[in-house]
Amino acid sequence: MNALGSCKILIADDTKTNIDVLIQALRNDYKLGVALNGSKAIEYVRANHPDLILLDILMPGMSGFEVCQELKQDPETRDIPIIFITAMDSSGHKTKGFEMGAVDYITKPFDITEVKARVKTHLSLKIAQEAMRNQNAILEQKVMERTREIEDAQMEILDRLEKAAEFRDEKTGSHIRRISRYCRLLGKVAGLSPEVCNLLGLASTMHDVGKIGVSDSILLKPGKLTSEERQIMETHTTIGAKLLSGSEHPFLQAAEIIALTHHERWDGTGYPQGLKGEDISLFGRIVCICDVFDALISERPYKASWSVEKTLERISAGSGTAFDPRLAELFADMEPELRKIVEELK
Repeated sequence: MNALGSCKILIADDTKTNIDVLIQALRNDYKLGVALNGSKAIEYVRANHPDLILLDILMPGMSGFEVCQELKQDPETRDIPIIFITAMDSSGHKTKGFEMGAVDYITKPFDITEVKARVKTHLSLKIAQEAMRNQNAILEQKVMERTREIEDAQMEILDRLEKAAEFRDEKTGSHIRRISRYCRLLGKVAGLSPEVCNLLGLASTMHDVGKIGVSDSILLKPGKLTSEERQIMETHTTIGAKLLSGSEHPFLQAAEIIALTHHERWDGTGYPQGLKGEDISLFGRIVCICDVFDALISERPYKASWSVEKTLERISAGSGTAFDPRLAELFADMEPELRKIVEELK
């Protein structure tokens, strides 16, 4: 609605004289419709969606109060302003009319100047409210577009980090992408919201960022690590957490937690803090399972790849010791989806 002249008004009254007076007063300024009873008024409103309704109270069949109540209960029509026009001038009737959602109450006989002024006031207010809603919708759209731009930038940064990881070890990039997919899926079946699953999937890609501080001689060693080398390898959790610490962004905060806790074990024998049970963050517990699964199905310099079936048996065997029992059970039930991810991201 851009101007008063384009506004549609419904006049609902069973008295021809009243209708004629209102038409004479308003026809040069607005588009008008007429209904002679309550049911016809509702039918007209639903078909034409007027911008304002002038509604008599005493009509055959449905009263104006009943018409108002039905229109206000319908989400499609409840925002249409209603002005009661009636000879019923008691304070009780006025109170009831306003309580039912009417915006005004005009008594008969009409003062035409008053009717025109009130109609113009309420239509102007409606135009202003719709303009405000449209402006808010535009602002919300701009915010959504900006949010998508930021998310796209985050994904591009992560993609570049994956490429950097692949430059050092060509198999690492695929590992990161699979971990992200596993985590989103496990988060979903664990009951996390789509927004939290998205955050988990993004943040999980940073779980091994601390390995940047571990030398290639250890990281890519084809044989078993010595005790001293194992201790150095384990520092990737604290190095990663330190690299990611101090941010106020939820993504980096989640990534810090994951980097630090994804090698903790349910029974408290993990590292670096020896956390136990639910003292380990939920994100850390989820990434722990996904990371172990992917490590086992993947070929490494020191081991051959395991089958999905054998790996899931290992996850189930670790339920209650290495892994959160509930998450381990949920993960095992994901076998078809896991096989699909593994096949797509070899």
